[in-house]
Amino acid sequence: MITKLEKEVWHPYFDAMSKTLAGKRAEIAVESLQLGSQIEAEWVPLYGITYDPKNDLVEVVMEGLDHMIRHPREVYVDIEAGGLNSVEVIDDDDVKQIINLRDPVALPPPTH
Repeated sequence: MITKLEKEVWHPYFDAMSKTLAGKRAEIAVESLQLGSQIEAEWVPLYGITYDPKNDLVEVVMEGLDHMIRHPREVYVDIEAGGLNSVEVIDDDDVKQIINLRDPVALPPPTH
């Protein structure tokens, strides 16, 4: 179910959500009329997502990457029974940034 979050709940929502993201992997897709569709990060370990109201900034902290989304205008979350699937942020320039989430793949133990 996709839900639009109102701006006043972004900060507490992302703070609470980040605590549940440990061990998840994320992919960031950036889409705009100027850029087309590009993958910014592909299934990298995710540390958290925060909203800084003072600087009007959403920060996606991943292994080896801090992805900043300046002046977000709209935030949507896609939640199903298994938890959060994705977060979509649209900034003031109409750039859509989609953070897709998944659990890391459990690998079978090595065989000798």
